[in-house]
Amino acid sequence: MSDRPDRGREPASSRQRSSGGSGGSGRPGWRRDAFLQAGFLIGAALGAAATVMGRRMERSARRGLIDWRVAERVAVDRVRRSRGTLTLYELAAAEPVYAAAMREIVPALGAALGTELPGIVERSAVVAREDWVRANVTTFGGLIGKIEGDLLDQVLPPGSGFVKASMAIANRAVSTRQFGYLLGFLGQRVLGQYDLAILSAESTPGRLLFLDENIRWTAESLGVPLNPFRTWIALHETTHAFEFEAHPWLRPYLAERLERQLTSLSSGVSLLSREAVTRLGRSLRGKSPGEHWMEGLMGEDQRREFREIQAVMSLLEGFGDYVMDEVGRDLVPDVERISQRFHARRAQSTGGERAIMRVTGLDLKMEQYRQGEAFVAAIARARGAEALRALWRGPETLPRPEEIDLPSLWVARVLPAPGSSREP
Repeated sequence: MSDRPDRGREPASSRQRSSGGSGGSGRPGWRRDAFLQAGFLIGAALGAAATVMGRRMERSARRGLIDWRVAERVAVDRVRRSRGTLTLYELAAAEPVYAAAMREIVPALGAALGTELPGIVERSAVVAREDWVRANVTTFGGLIGKIEGDLLDQVLPPGSGFVKASMAIANRAVSTRQFGYLLGFLGQRVLGQYDLAILSAESTPGRLLFLDENIRWTAESLGVPLNPFRTWIALHETTHAFEFEAHPWLRPYLAERLERQLTSLSSGVSLLSREAVTRLGRSLRGKSPGEHWMEGLMGEDQRREFREIQAVMSLLEGFGDYVMDEVGRDLVPDVERISQRFHARRAQSTGGERAIMRVTGLDLKMEQYRQGEAFVAAIARARGAEALRALWRGPETLPRPEEIDLPSLWVARVLPAPGSSREP
């Protein structure tokens, strides 16, 4: 009888195994189910958070290729630390000097080139380096704004997600600082500018900006008198006003080609192939004579348009250099010495400056000065004032890429000898 009560009991080990089963109500089973539920909830929450964050990152990345406010701040901080900074009072004191120079330049230029430039004197100003930076941030922002939508659609299509958006934001941060550095670099070197929004739909005339801080420092470093140097620089920039304002066809002509080139390049990000990168490297190392590294990123049609635009830009800059010396003989005391020292300094940039100009494409502008002035001087020697006037008849008389290096080809095409059947 004493063993009957034990007959209905299960062994302890059996009870323990039963209580650990999935259908039991003991503590270990509850804990496992809770972990599964928590894991599911946490995973779902993290997934939702990643999706939301990815969308937010994508929206942030699509705000633009460059953060212009940051770029401006980087550039302004850089130029504020430059030597030769002037006070607002000193800058204002220079205004009457340039105004007086412009009152002599405009009629002399009009007489030499056979046109009038009313109003340009009132559209000139002396600006601080940081004001020049701000003006050009606006200009470049509008220029890049023409193409950044297409570029962003290619590198960051809708739904790209967190990783691609993060990379785009990181690239924007790098590009922003690089552009700010470039503007700061230029802001310490630019002497004057005919400020014209080429791609603007409005035909608002440009204005002349003089960076007297840079002009004073350059005159001092060259050992030339300040006021004649100011007049010489103002003569160059006023010649740019003549080019555009006396010939209304030029601005839309150039704008149409620049916009077409930008659109073509922005739609071809895939052109940055392994072959293009290889060509870029060869060019930067000086192993691709006759070709700029930018051309290595272009297709054949793009390269042809690029060279056509470069020919026009060479004319614009070279004509300004030619006129500032020719007309300057009657306006600028000792103009030959000023010109000689200035051009010698332009050709003697440091290795670091040459590298920056090569990578950014600014070396093209230096080449435009040299080639363009040689071209204009050659056609002036060949046919005098007739050739200078013929340059601006219309798009058909602008020099072609091959004519910039061989001015005789332009003379034969545009100003054929009497009895010749060749027409412009």
